[in-house]
Amino acid sequence: MNVKIKQLIEISRKYGSDSRYVIAGGGNTSYKDDEKLWVKASGHALATITEDGFAVLDRKKLQVISEKKYSSDAAEREEEVKNDLAAACITKDRRPSVETSMHNAISHAFIVHLHPTAVNGLMCSNDAETETKKLFGDEAVYIPYTDPGYVLFKEVETRIEAHRQKTGKSPSIVLLQNHGIFVGADTTREIEAIYKKVIGKIEKKAAAKLTATNEKAGDCAQEILPAIRMMVSRYDGLKTLKVRNNSRIKKFASSGKEFLKIAVPFTPDVIVYCKSSYIRLANKNREDLLKKAQKEIDRYVKKNGYTPKVLVIENIGLVAIGDNAAGCNIILDVYEDLMKVAEIAQSFGGEHPMTKKQIDFIDNWEVENYRRKVSAGTASGRVENKTVIVTGAAQGFGEGIAECLLKEGANIVVADLNETAGNATAERLLSLCKSNRAIFVKTDVTDTASLRNLIHETVCHFGGVDVFISNAGVLRAGGLEEMSPENFEFVTKINYNAYFYCTQAASRVMKLQNEYAPDYYGDIIQINSKSGLRGSKANFAYAGGKFGGIGLTQSFALELAPFRIKVNSVCPGNFYEGPLWSNPENGLFKQYLHAGKVPGAKTVEEVRKFYMDQVPMRKGTGPEDVTKAVLYLIEQTCETGQALPVTGGQVMLS
Repeated sequence: MNVKIKQLIEISRKYGSDSRYVIAGGGNTSYKDDEKLWVKASGHALATITEDGFAVLDRKKLQVISEKKYSSDAAEREEEVKNDLAAACITKDRRPSVETSMHNAISHAFIVHLHPTAVNGLMCSNDAETETKKLFGDEAVYIPYTDPGYVLFKEVETRIEAHRQKTGKSPSIVLLQNHGIFVGADTTREIEAIYKKVIGKIEKKAAAKLTATNEKAGDCAQEILPAIRMMVSRYDGLKTLKVRNNSRIKKFASSGKEFLKIAVPFTPDVIVYCKSSYIRLANKNREDLLKKAQKEIDRYVKKNGYTPKVLVIENIGLVAIGDNAAGCNIILDVYEDLMKVAEIAQSFGGEHPMTKKQIDFIDNWEVENYRRKVSAGTASGRVENKTVIVTGAAQGFGEGIAECLLKEGANIVVADLNETAGNATAERLLSLCKSNRAIFVKTDVTDTASLRNLIHETVCHFGGVDVFISNAGVLRAGGLEEMSPENFEFVTKINYNAYFYCTQAASRVMKLQNEYAPDYYGDIIQINSKSGLRGSKANFAYAGGKFGGIGLTQSFALELAPFRIKVNSVCPGNFYEGPLWSNPENGLFKQYLHAGKVPGAKTVEEVRKFYMDQVPMRKGTGPEDVTKAVLYLIEQTCETGQALPVTGGQVMLS
């Protein structure tokens, strides 16, 4: 690899992975020699860019854009420029940044264009031009706001040439009102030094702090957000919501006056990811707040033709409304950055938002629509964008079910008491995600306060609960003489009582969701066992709890059917490979050997063979098998109160 390209990749990743400089993959970088220019291609993130992420252009052909006379019609002109840009591109499979011509116009070898929060605090202020002159003098060229594309390029080119005529050298700093900064130098070390100086000067002058104290979203979130999620999902598919709260957000949400400071976008990025208008809801009682939310959302959609991306709710926080979970994260980051910019701008004469004309141009610009589409990400699957809680998902059967559903597009909440294993599982699942996400919430299914926290965290991360899978379970084998009261109560509390606690907690959210979505169904699914369909020798504590669980399923199903909440059980056969059975210290094979459940068995392998011989299909039941049953129960709308066996034929319904 060319050493210069290696340096370009390194500096791109350095700034691209730092949220103070880049949010949502914004900005672009380049390197040029006498003949060629390497510039970040659209759709590639600076934080992870490789050599293949750069478009390569012929500088001689690129120079045509500077010299050519284009159409006076804006749409025709931009199409002509785009075609000439494509003609100059050597790598035809990569779309070069629309700002490529500006990279070519600045004479330095390396160019790093970013949207740092501190810089935008200055560039989105009323006194941006005069303060730029005070801070940087002739070191910087200031560009008044100009619509992106060819017109902006020509403005930059003209002002750079004027700077050369005045100072005898090309500028290293170009600052664009309501847009960001270009820094140019012949080495990446110089680039870093310039950025350090620029940010340092702005932060020294600005009184605002860029940090904020995190705060938990109000407890009322789980009584509000699931309903709002369904209000917005009526229009163009199931949405994901995510809430963030901290001292900064709390301040801007506290009153209409404060909200007005952030009610209009400052930069094109905000429009791309958050749209150009936002809704604030004041703190009222639940009924009034939801009525107001419904009215505001309907009005918003009627006016704009699409659903809002941003809600600011007093005593809850900043709420992102995304087409998926990945989109929510971007919306939150971009809009909170807008808040930071507003705070910094107070030190430079107050905030200076974009005008309606400027906003309309960005909102309809083909380039930004392309960027919006690329950033949205894709997911496809049978439970795409549904939020699924799986208890006992840190390992074993639960982990397997969670992974299978994640691959089908679901957002997964790993709910487990084992914090170390739970976090590790969530991290592993997150690495498999596309536009969906996975989180871990430490949960004791026998504790109702812990379950309330589980629901709260789920709602704050994803906006609601679509499927609750009650999978957490334990087993203590033993006959009448061996079973202690303590072990019996332990098994029963987790396998039976906790199913009731979980259903109670989950159904409250689902009732609220379904109240605002007349055609929507929720699902509560218990992972039961074949032992819930047939007695189990020397295993009565487990079997009794599972039998009782099916009784609960049927009873819950009758009670919740009017609310369109289906309640079913899946009764798997033996998952021989999982830790429940195969753990060498306390797995079922070992427990059953010691309990004498298999007459004459002297080894664990003999116990294993005894159980496999009882399965007509000659195979154990894995998480994939159970997930297929789970997916069937979710997709259908005419089954509730059922106990579905998945046992390889070992247990057949009659």
